[in-house]
This record gives sequence, C-alpha cells and structure tokens, in this order.
Amino acid sequence: MIDTEQITGLILAGGRGSRMGGTDKGLQTHAGMPLAMHAILRLGPQVGHLMINANRNLGAYESFGLPVWPDASADFAGPLAGFLAGLEHCDTPYMVTVPCDTPNFPADLVARLAAGLEADDADLAMAATTDPSSGGGTQLQPVFCLMKTSLLESLVRFINAGERKIDRWTAQHRCAEVRFDDASAFFNANTPQDLHALQAARG
Repeated sequence: MIDTEQITGLILAGGRGSRMGGTDKGLQTHAGMPLAMHAILRLGPQVGHLMINANRNLGAYESFGLPVWPDASADFAGPLAGFLAGLEHCDTPYMVTVPCDTPNFPADLVARLAAGLEADDADLAMAATTDPSSGGGTQLQPVFCLMKTSLLESLVRFINAGERKIDRWTAQHRCAEVRFDDASAFFNANTPQDLHALQAARG
C-alpha cells in the first residue's frame, strides 16, 4: 500500500483557457472561491504534499500558499509540459495530477489510483469512466494520473522529440486503468457555459 506521504499532488492550471475566452480557468470563481482552490481542498487530504503548475498570474496562485511551477517552455505546450514541471520538482516517489477545472473529482481518487497501480504492477494509473455517447465504452481521463516520478527521464526524451500527446507517452509504459462509475464527477469547466452548468448543479 502506497503511503499518502509518498505522493505529491499537482494541480494543473497552466492551460491557455482558449474555450474560456482566454481567461485563466483556475482563477474563475465557483461557489465563492477560485476553481483551483476547490482542487486544492479536494486533493489536499488525499496526498502528502501539493504544488501547482501555472504559466500566468503566478502571484495569484502563490497566494494559495503552495509552490507554483511554470512550464519550462512558454508556448502553453499542454498537460505533458505540466507533468514535466511537476516531476522536475517532485521530492516523493509518486506524483498525481488533477486539472484545476474539475471541482467534483472523487474524494477517493488517489487511493483508488494507487491501488490500481500496485495491483497491476504499473508505472502509471489513470482514471477511466463509462462514456454513454459511445454506447458504454471506456472514456479515459488522462489528466487524472498517478505516476512514478522515476518516469521523468522518459518524459524529457518524449517531449524533446517534439511529442505532446499524453496517450502516446503513456502507451510506452505499463498503465493501469482505474474505472470510476460516476462520470459526472469528472465534469470540467472548459467553457463559460460549463461553469454555469457546474454552478447550477450545486443548486
């Protein structure tokens, strides 16, 4: 069993926010506080340490009281660049990532990913849900990912080769898929309409 103290949580808030009108998604208000703070409060009890990946408004993120690490490149290179920034500054054997725009992810996310990683003797564990739009097929949630920090060198090589797609990188390693029944827990606020829907769901 992986001890929570061996896991660092990384909040991914480094995106361009294109579908949110270019605004910084992690700082958008939901239920009276920034979306990123929801992620911090939800992930905090599940891990031993926390940090944030952000590429702008760094002072605002630093005000949350956590280390903030930007991508090494300044071109908003996507989630893998966030993974890399986190792994480069991670002092524990494991790191788990969650996006800043999904405030209702499961409270047992990390424990279940850790159990799946150990059960499959895997290098990574990724959340998966059932996708009704594909007739009940599997929908991977690749930014909800627990990984061994020893994967750092592999990720450096992959990104330096010009690659950016998460699934192409994870396919190089043993990856456990951990099924979660409640797909709505992974609903994310990509657009202003999505954010309104989240707020409406809260009642």
